[in-house]
Amino acid sequence: MLRLSLVIATYNRSASLLTALQSVVEQSAPKEQWECVVVNNNSTDDTELRFAEFAQAHPDVNLRMVKELRQGLSFARNRGIGESEGEYIAIIDDDERIAPDFISSYINLFDTTPDAVAAGGPIVAEYPSGKPRWMSRFTERPIANTMYFGDKVCLFPKGRIPGGGNMALRRSAVRRYGVFDTSLGYVGEQLIGGEECDLFERLQIAEAKYYYVPGAVMYHIIPREKLTLDYLSRLSYNVGVSQLRRARYYHRIGRVKAKECVKWVATLCLAAWYVVTLQWNKAKHLIVMRRQITRGLWSKNI
Repeated sequence: MLRLSLVIATYNRSASLLTALQSVVEQSAPKEQWECVVVNNNSTDDTELRFAEFAQAHPDVNLRMVKELRQGLSFARNRGIGESEGEYIAIIDDDERIAPDFISSYINLFDTTPDAVAAGGPIVAEYPSGKPRWMSRFTERPIANTMYFGDKVCLFPKGRIPGGGNMALRRSAVRRYGVFDTSLGYVGEQLIGGEECDLFERLQIAEAKYYYVPGAVMYHIIPREKLTLDYLSRLSYNVGVSQLRRARYYHRIGRVKAKECVKWVATLCLAAWYVVTLQWNKAKHLIVMRRQITRGLWSKNI
């Protein structure tokens, strides 16, 4: 059996997919130890052709593409998991690139840490068009999900989970705890996520352990179109909707809404500080984010 399978779901991002694949073929781990499974989720651009050309140019790397006709990120990731053969499974997205030791770091973690069921690594945001001045670390999180917990392997801090674009699991964990909930996760241009939170909540309930792996660095490339007030507004609303769906499933709507009220107090205090320090745009975007999350959480979506 292969040591690790890297799964990449893709939808109409042929150019960024090639950037991700270039970082994949530059991995330091011996090529016979791993594979890369790309899941084409009904792309209508030239994804299939450009992947075929890339794979042909790198015959020494175990690259293959499969198709998933059911639209949605969770469907695509689940198909990739099902098609993969590795003892361990790592998942990234098609708008990223990974550090050369990404694969070897995950293999080493699972090989040396028997109680590690899952893992995640640092996420570094890259802004080719420049990081906007309105962005604070609070409004950056839903967009880029930056993550750094130091330079040593450790259990994930309480309240944090691996990012969806940088996570790894043992195959035995998938068999025991299941895969991604297909009622959650991006579908085309629809931004309802939460599938990673749902998966890791199942692990938390089972008291399974998941570790932070500093060597498994992922660079999240944020395009200009994700740096608008409209995108932040739509994304934040769907964050609220995904929270509502998970709250319904776990019968905790009252508790989640109460926490949202507490978050409003903190948001207003922080926004006031931004205003006092003349950081008007940071205050505006922070309020929009919180308002839209609240709208989604109080919506009628199921």
